[in-house]
Amino acid sequence: MNKILIDLKNINKTYDGQMVLDDLNLYIRENEFLTLLGPSGCGKTTTLRILGGFEMPDTGKVIFDGTDITKLPPNKRQLNTVFQKYALFTHMTIAENIAFGLKIKNKSQSYIDDKIKYALKLVNLDGYEKRMPDSLSGGQQQRIAIARAIVNEPKVLLLDEPLGALDLKLRQDMQYELIRLKNELGITFIYVTHDQEEALTMSDTIVVMNQGYIQQIGTPEKIYNEPENAFVADFIGDSNIISSIMIEDKLVDILGTRFPCVDTGFGCNKPVDVVIRPEDVILSDPGCGKINGVVTHLIFKGVHYEMEVTAAGYEWLVHSTSMFPVGTKVGINVDPFNIQIMNKPASEDEEAVGINE
Repeated sequence: MNKILIDLKNINKTYDGQMVLDDLNLYIRENEFLTLLGPSGCGKTTTLRILGGFEMPDTGKVIFDGTDITKLPPNKRQLNTVFQKYALFTHMTIAENIAFGLKIKNKSQSYIDDKIKYALKLVNLDGYEKRMPDSLSGGQQQRIAIARAIVNEPKVLLLDEPLGALDLKLRQDMQYELIRLKNELGITFIYVTHDQEEALTMSDTIVVMNQGYIQQIGTPEKIYNEPENAFVADFIGDSNIISSIMIEDKLVDILGTRFPCVDTGFGCNKPVDVVIRPEDVILSDPGCGKINGVVTHLIFKGVHYEMEVTAAGYEWLVHSTSMFPVGTKVGINVDPFNIQIMNKPASEDEEAVGINE
């Protein structure tokens, strides 16, 4: 396992008396693609800015490769940032944009020329040296911004919603480009986004944040398949989140019907939240399921049909490759392995509080 490169310890940050980061603890490993994911205002960009040296925490430490860099200015850190707005110099050629940081470091012209060629080849824009930024597409400008960052040979690349301004197809293409770059360069990527699909597609590790707290840390598979609370389940993909009663180990009452499950340790007759993903709801003929319902809405999504099924007083969201017309009576089944049990939060405050790893 790769060594820990960055360690954020007990980071607190307030703006105008409002808590933005509350005792945040997080470590990041060398050569990891880690994504900070969450809604607007959750603290993810503030975390990135503290890492980059653009903000100072009120309390806490930023440890980089064993050294405290909390008070170090951005230009003294072995990190480079790629912003959503690209921040290219419009009066400079592409080559001049890429060379900017190297010239500040007083590198030789031959070194700079070699680095420009290397960086442009890496982002698949060979021969663009003399072009101006306004002659490039959004995706090309973003790649130049990345090229400008990587020529400085940072140990860590910070990316603040860098694909937010691109259209869907270009955004998807750039996701694959970033994965390729990370693998070729062997550097650590720390990526900020509110886009769940982006996070699931690119990350080794996802950190889900809300209201200044870390809600859950894990692999994309773990975050999606085993959310630790209702916020994570609701934020990462579509979910059916249903108030239920844990009868005993491996048996849960969902909407008045007992369903076998695989979870244990929740106690007997305890209120819980159950998460069932739409693709895990199995529709059958009426009378052949655990509960019966009727299809109330139907949308064709290309790879599947999205349906709403009213059953036991609840609107179930269902994704299926089979089509059931509106008005069809159906049975509902769920495999025990696809029923995720979660403790109910004791209070509204607790809903925002996750457990840091």
